[in-house]
Amino acid sequence: MGTSVFDSILLKDFWSTEEMRKVFSDESRMQSWLDYEAALARVQADLGIIPKESAREIADKSKFEHLDLDYIQAELVKTKHPLIPTLRALEKACDLGHGEFVHFGATTQDVIDSGLMLQLKQAHRIVKRDIKEIGVALYDLSKEHRDTPMMGRTLALQALPITFGHKTAIWLSEMNRHLERLAQLEQRVFVGSVVGAVGSKASFGPLCDKLEAGVNRKLGLGTPDISWQPARDRLYEYGAALGGVNATLNKIGNQILLLAHNEIDELAEPLTPGQVGSSTMPHKRNPAITENSVTVSTALKSNIMLLSDIMKHEHERDGTAWKMEWKVIPEICLMLSIVLDNIKFTLRGLKVNKDSMLKNLHILGGYVLAERVMFALSEKLGKQAAHEIIHQASMQGIDSEISFKDSLLRTGQVMAVLSETELDQLLDPTSYVGYAPNEVDRALAAIEKAGWLFE
Repeated sequence: MGTSVFDSILLKDFWSTEEMRKVFSDESRMQSWLDYEAALARVQADLGIIPKESAREIADKSKFEHLDLDYIQAELVKTKHPLIPTLRALEKACDLGHGEFVHFGATTQDVIDSGLMLQLKQAHRIVKRDIKEIGVALYDLSKEHRDTPMMGRTLALQALPITFGHKTAIWLSEMNRHLERLAQLEQRVFVGSVVGAVGSKASFGPLCDKLEAGVNRKLGLGTPDISWQPARDRLYEYGAALGGVNATLNKIGNQILLLAHNEIDELAEPLTPGQVGSSTMPHKRNPAITENSVTVSTALKSNIMLLSDIMKHEHERDGTAWKMEWKVIPEICLMLSIVLDNIKFTLRGLKVNKDSMLKNLHILGGYVLAERVMFALSEKLGKQAAHEIIHQASMQGIDSEISFKDSLLRTGQVMAVLSETELDQLLDPTSYVGYAPNEVDRALAAIEKAGWLFE
């Protein structure tokens, strides 16, 4: 049985996806280390540093299936070191003594850091793919509901009408900026490490720069300008970028939950066959998937807070900071994977209740149109005078528990310049969404111009 939310049979699919768990599995982690050792050996052979036949043997045996896992487990107990047992198992797997040239000149952090970057590149592809799929769902919702009126809310209360497409287009625009950030950081972040024990390359000899460039090229990683063993800003930047994605998804999930309240009833997540809302209340149709996304994305924030601590390296290497990354970085990716998956599910089948949106536009008895009436009145009386008149009419009407129209009909200064027909037109909330539909068009045009929607 599992001991954490990431390996528990009961809980793991609530906290991560199977796809992302494979990226950060022991097999994937160890294979990334083996890929590094194979690349190192090949390039060293090309440069005449080690025998070519040794490099071929090392590369051939640098496959997870060639490792003796029982041997590795026993060595872990003895060495108290995460990498050495794997290196010894690779050396042991190589025939004719070629294993003597495994890990020639490299240091543990070279291998583990480069391996982590290889894993992050896999995770990065998943994250970008899912953001794009969420973007497509938001694009479709924004286009479909460009003109669907709903109540806009500020400071938790009803404010002025907007359209639902305007709301989702704002979410889409935000997700597009996250995609831009993730694309911009790729060249900066995804680099390898071939610098030796303290970053000086002393163990690699005069061909060290050619070796570094060659290894990184084979791994598909960039070459940094200098050792980044004590400089963890790249991982900080990447974790923070994923934290930003997570924050937006947290907001989206939370707003969907708020608008799903029975008393509001404007949105609902799709219900899957067989889904049970409650063990005692058969009628419940709980927004379980959206709720899960908010739960996990809220928990993920604690890992984002730890990112600043991974920057605090003492001297040329510091295990107290470095080893935190082994937990923090994978967990950010794991948790974000299910948040992305949950929100993708919700948005793809989101139920938009137009009738409830329309009904909720009227629950304040027309008072949300006070701004509109004020501006109509200001054309005749001036803005400040109109504000005072409408403010007084609003307060008196609310205190008297009558509709805004009835309160205005009792206000002589209003009726002196506006007819009841004009008043009825001004008090139609569906015709006071401003330029929200045009703003939706502009946002969608920007997404179309970005190009990723049609990849």
